[in-house]
Amino acid sequence: MMATGTTNVGFEEKLWSAADKLRSNMDAAEYKHVVLGLIFLKYVSDSFEEKYLQLLLEGYGDEEDRDEYLAVNVFWVPKEARWSVIKSHATSPDIGKIIDDAMEAIERENDSLKGVLTKNYSRPELDKTRLGELVTLFTNIEVGSTAAQEKDVLGRVYEYFLSKFASAEGKLGGEFYTPSCIVRTLVEMIEPFEGQIFDPACGSGGMFCQSARFVKEHQGNVRDISIFGQESNPTTWKLAKMNLAIRGLEANLGKHNADSFHDDQHKTLKANYILANPPFNISDWGGERLQDDVRWKYGIPPVGNANFAWLQHMIHHLNPIGGVAGTVLANGSLSSNTSNEGEIRKNMINGDVVECIVSLPGQLFYSTGIPVSLWILRKGKTEYSQNKILFIDARNLGHMIDRKVRELSEEDIQQIASTYQNWRQGKEYEDVKGFCKSATLKEVADQDYILTPGRYVGIAEQEEDSEPFEEKMTRLTNELYGLFEESHSLEDEIKRKLAAIGYGEEK
Repeated sequence: MMATGTTNVGFEEKLWSAADKLRSNMDAAEYKHVVLGLIFLKYVSDSFEEKYLQLLLEGYGDEEDRDEYLAVNVFWVPKEARWSVIKSHATSPDIGKIIDDAMEAIERENDSLKGVLTKNYSRPELDKTRLGELVTLFTNIEVGSTAAQEKDVLGRVYEYFLSKFASAEGKLGGEFYTPSCIVRTLVEMIEPFEGQIFDPACGSGGMFCQSARFVKEHQGNVRDISIFGQESNPTTWKLAKMNLAIRGLEANLGKHNADSFHDDQHKTLKANYILANPPFNISDWGGERLQDDVRWKYGIPPVGNANFAWLQHMIHHLNPIGGVAGTVLANGSLSSNTSNEGEIRKNMINGDVVECIVSLPGQLFYSTGIPVSLWILRKGKTEYSQNKILFIDARNLGHMIDRKVRELSEEDIQQIASTYQNWRQGKEYEDVKGFCKSATLKEVADQDYILTPGRYVGIAEQEEDSEPFEEKMTRLTNELYGLFEESHSLEDEIKRKLAAIGYGEEK
């Protein structure tokens, strides 16, 4: 049994290791839906059971009245779909059909989940013994005394598993998952306390979950934010629906999955905050069919690259009074002059909607090792940021968490966010050579409207070395000869030891 009082460090990792052992030879992309679907099923059942027991104890409500649950935003779970039924069949060869029937029943009773849940657990190629072991694994999660703790842990487990599946899937993982340290950096920078939050390429919904967490951590009310999203991939759209539901977050993700450029599900939306990690450098986005689109205020984006289409789509959806967007883009967008991109960037800069650019280190993504940048776009800048752009070069921040992936620490995130906030609020900000620079629009124009932070922040000053060259050379040479002598001494000692046990001869 896997237990944790208030969730020990490494709890999610232990659970992942156990679940991953049951994967056997199944492809990570396929197994993802098996596991995440079960976590979601347990979540909705646990939420239902919590309300069920409350009604039972209070005595004045009908615990089998569907409306009692819908009134408090709890999914109605029919008897055959409750986790108590699922776990009782964990060792049955029919466990796959039992789960499929449960998913069908939940979708049938809850309109917002129609067409969202995984319903192919009974397929012959899915090992039913391992499936039953997964059910037992999730059954045995113990997280403390309250249902609230249970639900919080299931939400965190869902999010953690998303990250692990993204890692396992490699390049394809980038389609549904943005590394949490990047999401946290954007959220800390734009501070989405209240109002409408929009993500036009929302993936599995990580931007929204982190925004809700930010509000809670700063003693705000999650009900003060309204969530709007859009996602073109149908499978990823379903993941987002489940991810938000398991967090208890209501959201409008459109009537169905859809392409943001050609089937905008939120045409009239003017959001207070936009958070996005759109796919980089898309070449087949259908731009040739949108040449006269109202969104292209700063210029027609090239049909061969959607980067500046994404930027202008976001600006179009910003509230004209202080609306702010934080997005991730490949570094090429900072300097490219091909196919009208340079002209669009120039017009955006002169229109004073670009507020901050942050260069991030490479290897932050599971899907690509290329370095990326954060763009902060704002309508209605403060008096301190008008006609200026803050450049932050954070390429030297972060640490490797394995051989392939780097991560920003909490200190790194706060350093970036506090530098930006102090600058735009006119607080204690100073340019730091090699890290940050507040540049006027004229200075940017002098650099041909290229937005690469390294051009502006310069190189960090090195500590002065007062030791004369001749003395340093003598010292280093003596140190080197000393190391040579130590090496020879160790070599002789090794030879003596080997000779003593019969390997080689002592000379």
